[in-house]
Amino acid sequence: MSTEKQLFTISVYTENNIGLLNRISAIFQRRHINIESLNISPSEIEGVAKFTIVVNMIEDNVKKIIGQIEKQVEVIKAYYHDLDEIIYQISGLFKIKSELLFEERQIQNIIKESNARIVTVNKEFFVLEKSGKKEEIIELYNELSPFGIMQYTRSGLIAISKDEMKISTLLETYNN
Repeated sequence: MSTEKQLFTISVYTENNIGLLNRISAIFQRRHINIESLNISPSEIEGVAKFTIVVNMIEDNVKKIIGQIEKQVEVIKAYYHDLDEIIYQISGLFKIKSELLFEERQIQNIIKESNARIVTVNKEFFVLEKSGKKEEIIELYNELSPFGIMQYTRSGLIAISKDEMKISTLLETYNN
């Protein structure tokens, strides 16, 4: 077991109750652990939410955090994975002046080479969307920056495990 800090993705399957996010974030706050990214979405089972939390810490501490999270009444099950054990994506949105799309050939090349897609275009601006690894989104940001980015945002990491987590079986019994 490594004593070196690394990125871990924590998946928490839970009832989506008011106040649960505050209690889960308090678990990290009490230990002075910064949450790198957080996403909450429906899971594969109706009525069950999935929290995807990315943290940078040692594995021993992740195990302790999982134990604390699972003590929350609404939490059905929590898992953790390192980045090699998951398939993940991050999305970035970039708002840029429309005139650049038509006047700067290099912008068109950047869009094509990065596999970004144009979400919308109007007279004032266009919006690009790029999904991929964090490094890919940052690289696109760096390429577009010299032209001027009007607005930019990046999502939290969303992930599914490479291994079967047997959560579906657990959740089916939970719902019956």
